[in-house]
Amino acid sequence: MGKVHEKIDGRLRAFIDAQPMFFVATAPSGPDGHVNLSPKGIAGSFVVLDEHTVAYLDLTASGAETIAHLRDDGRITLMFCAFEGPPNIVRLYGRGRFVTLYDEGFDELAALFPETRGARAVIVVEVDRVSDSCGYGVPLMTLEGERDLLPPYMERKGVEGQADYRRLKNRTSIDGLPAFDMDPVPTALSTD
Repeated sequence: MGKVHEKIDGRLRAFIDAQPMFFVATAPSGPDGHVNLSPKGIAGSFVVLDEHTVAYLDLTASGAETIAHLRDDGRITLMFCAFEGPPNIVRLYGRGRFVTLYDEGFDELAALFPETRGARAVIVVEVDRVSDSCGYGVPLMTLEGERDLLPPYMERKGVEGQADYRRLKNRTSIDGLPAFDMDPVPTALSTD
């Protein structure tokens, strides 16, 4: 039987920090769009900022569904499963926002992560529901190691190569929603 928690307490935080991977689920607001579910697993790419706020590093990759869905409606769910040790599943539900490498505040957020090669954004989630459940159906698996592929691949592309890749692959979602903005419009400065 699942349990709802008021916050990400010390026990839940320790569980989350110990997991080598997590899953991110988002969906567009309309009834016809595709639900997206992505595995994430680069060590150190997830942080608990406080009892109701978490963040993860979003790397340049072949799609930008999460960014498109957050731009559309902001809904996001993160899931952590125990593949070793006692069974458990923790889900964090909330509203997300993204801070891209072109946005103010990106450098401060990116500094929270040990590996930033290929980063295009940091996803920040304000968590409004925390739950855990038994996880009895999750298999036991042993972590063999990290795949050290994506960050070095993006590093070899260089800054311009990564920008070209995002222009080609990340501007819209698979449903045609706007995703990663390569040419952000400057925010008007207040003259007050």
